Amino acid sequence: MLLIAAYAAGGAAVAGLLGALVLRLLRHRSVALSLAVVAGVTVAAMLAGTLSVAWAMFLSDHDLGVVTTVCGMAAVVSLAVTLLLGRQVVAGSRALTAATRAFGDGYAFAPPHGTPTAELAGLGRELAVTSAKLTASRERERALEASRRELVAWISHDLRTPLAGLRAMAEALEDGVATDPLRYHTQIRTSVDRLAGMVDDLFEMSRIHAGALRLTLQRVPLTDLVDEAVIGADPLARACGVALQADVRTPLAVRVDARELSRALTNLVANAIRHTPSDGAVRVEAIERDGRAVLAVIDACGGIPDEDLNRVFEVAWRGTVARTPEPLAGAGLGLAIVRGIVEAHSGEVDVRNVVGGCRFEVRLPVPVG
Repeated sequence: MLLIAAYAAGGAAVAGLLGALVLRLLRHRSVALSLAVVAGVTVAAMLAGTLSVAWAMFLSDHDLGVVTTVCGMAAVVSLAVTLLLGRQVVAGSRALTAATRAFGDGYAFAPPHGTPTAELAGLGRELAVTSAKLTASRERERALEASRRELVAWISHDLRTPLAGLRAMAEALEDGVATDPLRYHTQIRTSVDRLAGMVDDLFEMSRIHAGALRLTLQRVPLTDLVDEAVIGADPLARACGVALQADVRTPLAVRVDARELSRALTNLVANAIRHTPSDGAVRVEAIERDGRAVLAVIDACGGIPDEDLNRVFEVAWRGTVARTPEPLAGAGLGLAIVRGIVEAHSGEVDVRNVVGGCRFEVRLPVPVG
């Protein structure tokens, strides 16, 4: 038996080596041809092993003919089944190629039905997932491009108005026709402050988008952040006739860049004041929820339409007429800057409607130890 096994292995090995050589020569051809070669090699290996054993054992011609006939029939059936399977695999591969070509032309990928093998089906699923990701990326890119165009339009509009006023007032002062030079100087200073604020916002937004926002982290009590925001916004609140309230319910401290986070919170408070009617109130809260520090600003703006809630933090988005800023409100970058600063601190910011107004929330991780 060991001798039979040795002869059979030798004959099958010779057939296998020849088959491997043929497969290497045909590696760039159709998969159907490769499958046919594999089937042929299988039958040839069996036949070669049988013939080797027959030669060594001196089998009769009759027995050898029977064995050869059986191997021949097996070869015919194997090749027929292999060619059928090869045609199915090739058809599935061509369908997947066509779908991928359409995907490359900018269309959404649609996996072909009836994929003949698990590998092709898996490849189709991965391509479908990649297609979905690329589609989402294209949508984000389109939205970003639209936002940039809107920003350019708003900035152009907002710059034109104060610049035209500055030119007119400067010419009036030069020509000596200004009846009240002090008032003109005050208006010029106000316009210059507005322009400086717009440039500052643009610079901050560019740093956020470029990933160049460098944070100097230190432990800061929430009380200090709230107090600084309330004190800084108090003149604006008085000018608008809005009551400003602080409500700190936790002694928590967070590890943040005090300057940047104070700017974000001040932007939220100023935004709330501008959209709250005179005789209304804006409340700034600091609480702890689910192991996170929460800074909330609640205004009395009357609410934001549900379809616009997801756009509030977009660059240059100003919402409906009811929430369109007044002339000195800036370039519409305040809330976008808030989101950029909060996300740089590994936090989250969102807005939801509450009774009579909106609630903006900043959630920050609490440092351990």
